[in-house]
Amino acid sequence: MTQRTSFTLTVSPRIPERLNRLEELANNLWYSWDRATRALFSRLDPQLWEIVDHSPKAFLRRVNESALIKAAEDLTFLSHYNSVLSAYDSYHQEPSRYLPIKGLNTRDQVAYFCFEFGFHESLPVYSGGLGILAGDHCKAASDLCLPFVAVGLLYRQGYFSQTIDGQGNQQPLYCDSDFEDLPVKPVLHDDGSEVRIAVQLPGRAVIVKVWRTQIGHVSLYLLDTDLPENSEHDCLITHQLYGGNKTMRIEQEIILGIGGVAALNAMGIKPTIWHSNEGHAAFMMLARALELVRQGLDFSSAIEAVAACTIFTTHTAVPAGHDHFPEDMMHYYFREIYAELKISPEEFMALGHTPECNDFNMTALAIRMSRMHNGVSRIHRDVSANICRAMWPQIEPEENPIDYVTNGVHVPTFLAQEWVDLFDRRLGPQWRHKQHDSEFWSGIHNIPDHIFWSVRQSLKSQMFYGIRTRLTEQNLRNHGSEAHLDRLLKFADPINPNILTLGFARRFATYKRATLLFRDLDWLRRLLLNSERPVLLIFAGKAHPADQPGQELIRRIYQIADMPEFRGHILLVEGYDLRLARRLVSGVDVWLNNPIYPLEASGTSGMKAGINGTLNMSILDGWWGEGYNGKNGWGIKPVSENMEASLRDAEEGRSFYEVLQDQVIPLYYSHGKSGYSVEWVNMAKHSMASLLPQYGTRRMVGEYIQKFYTLASQQGAGYSQDNFAVAKAVADWKARINAAWEGVSIRRLDTPGKHLEFGSALHFKLAVKLNGLQPEDVIVELLLSREYNKTRLSQFQHTRLECTGMIGTNEHQFELSHIPELCGRQQYYLRIYPYHPLLTHPLEMGKMLWL
Repeated sequence: MTQRTSFTLTVSPRIPERLNRLEELANNLWYSWDRATRALFSRLDPQLWEIVDHSPKAFLRRVNESALIKAAEDLTFLSHYNSVLSAYDSYHQEPSRYLPIKGLNTRDQVAYFCFEFGFHESLPVYSGGLGILAGDHCKAASDLCLPFVAVGLLYRQGYFSQTIDGQGNQQPLYCDSDFEDLPVKPVLHDDGSEVRIAVQLPGRAVIVKVWRTQIGHVSLYLLDTDLPENSEHDCLITHQLYGGNKTMRIEQEIILGIGGVAALNAMGIKPTIWHSNEGHAAFMMLARALELVRQGLDFSSAIEAVAACTIFTTHTAVPAGHDHFPEDMMHYYFREIYAELKISPEEFMALGHTPECNDFNMTALAIRMSRMHNGVSRIHRDVSANICRAMWPQIEPEENPIDYVTNGVHVPTFLAQEWVDLFDRRLGPQWRHKQHDSEFWSGIHNIPDHIFWSVRQSLKSQMFYGIRTRLTEQNLRNHGSEAHLDRLLKFADPINPNILTLGFARRFATYKRATLLFRDLDWLRRLLLNSERPVLLIFAGKAHPADQPGQELIRRIYQIADMPEFRGHILLVEGYDLRLARRLVSGVDVWLNNPIYPLEASGTSGMKAGINGTLNMSILDGWWGEGYNGKNGWGIKPVSENMEASLRDAEEGRSFYEVLQDQVIPLYYSHGKSGYSVEWVNMAKHSMASLLPQYGTRRMVGEYIQKFYTLASQQGAGYSQDNFAVAKAVADWKARINAAWEGVSIRRLDTPGKHLEFGSALHFKLAVKLNGLQPEDVIVELLLSREYNKTRLSQFQHTRLECTGMIGTNEHQFELSHIPELCGRQQYYLRIYPYHPLLTHPLEMGKMLWL
């Protein structure tokens, strides 16, 4: 064959003046939740729209100019175009109409750091749940007109695309992105030059370019090291999401954290509230402390000043999920930094110390350099508090400073268009502004059952069409026969979508137990293969390329799905991405989730399903532990955490089989005269009405504002005023407490009574050795509750004892007279802990003594 060289050339069209704002629309990820905008591009050339994977910017670089010229003269297209622009302009003018957010002032701005962001498939810098959650957080911040910027990395490859071969093996495919096809633009200085910063790594400075993408009102700044000025190694730092070794990971996190702070400085952006979404970005706290030390503040005071306005959110439910780096690696990368911070190597390593390991733990750093911390569901709060209990060694995990904000989903992004149209007709367009109003959403029950059911069936048909397309491509690539494909697609029939369809789609991690339903294949056969009541089970998801057990789950599903009796009843769909996810959560009848309790931090796919009328059937873990109310789906109670793993899986697997057999399948197929199950429709309505107002990101971001952002604003301002006088005072006070606490002791002087008549007073008298501290440095308190109540310590009645004098020269006397308000057996405790009125959390020092 003749040797030849292939050259590529992109010829971009000129956009007619009449349509010149198409470029503006293509460069604002507002289109990721505005379907009318995406439809506008699609109608110009539907085939090209599919080829470019629904990327408006890539589309505009490739569409024929003749199509644009024709559209500029097409009155129907122009009407659509003007309608989109009207909605776009109305949305982007909202800040001028909104009142300031209560608790924030005009100077406030939130800086939100995350390792990945998932807005839409056209910007592939995400892998899964963490990124989608971060993207939804930004979208809700835009909807609320919150002063908010975000910082991340611009990956050349992003996460991998997935195919599955004829043996069920996952094949990862990495593709380099052409940044000109992405909705990003370089950030420029006033003189037109690009904003670039230098980040010091050992022996060299890495040059970082700053890009901006717009998400409605919110700007996301993405950092890029793939530049000619950098070495080949340094170009690769931002090349691949979750790729490479420990060296690559720590360099990525340095670029994100330290580089992110430098980038904001270079652009003149001065956040007052800082939010680290997971520990990957925790180095940004060090960078900010370094700035203050360079201004003359000592490191202890700098920590207090930085931490007072910093929020840390953890999404991990297992200790192994927290990033950590070896001690020698930390010294190699940070030797110059801790010297400039004027602290010893030991003091620096202590910032990331945990008792379990000598490595430097990023979660430990994030906790020590923030004062507001949260998990992402009520259950996950307790799990995180237990994992991180060593950060507050003398505080019970149930009382330590970790709080929670349960995750949510961006309703406009994940609510199917068919529901949007129906809500507009039946509930009125005001539903968009009442997403958090539970009473309003009870109106869903007034939608006629047959109309509700028709929307559900329409969405299932669309899902089947999409699945058939993907499975056809998969079958063709793997050289499958037409006959095999026909058997495979027999039940995924978009013309007759009346089969009960269950969906399981998420990351294939072992704790998520994708194959739990395969424990008893005979029982599964009876459930799926009943000719009168057949069931279709759809799987999708990716396993990390380094996760061999996760990939083995995919092979196992493929093998079971390929068994002759299950063929067509179990489908494994490749290429799980946001497009497929939107189809599945709105199209299946039941969304399955069977994690090992309590390892599901939150889980948001079930929320996306629930707001679309899909019923959840899940272990009562993560968000479903709060969302399930007994009438909006099915909750599987987890067995004891102490049960041996195989017994646990057998027991919980049996629960899934029994609920499917006795409740789910009979309910779905209890068709009345109308041809559908009225009881099923009622449950689906209840699911939507109960979940949509509670699990949207408007509620979630509203809670972040209420619980953390306003507090961070107040504390940050207070700690920094008068040249950081409060930060210095708190740091000095903590130093005094740390020096004295080991010598603090408490003993009881009164004799504990066993019985008391109602209305009589209890008299408590304690001797406290303060070891040089003052009585105002501590709280001595009584905790009282009825004995039979299994009450959390925070729910006990708390009453403070007052200092009434000295006992000799070394002890202070604290006393209290207290009349119990209730009769019956009561339990009480007496304790002491350090107290300062300017602390962000009263127990943040982690010190406490109990009598």
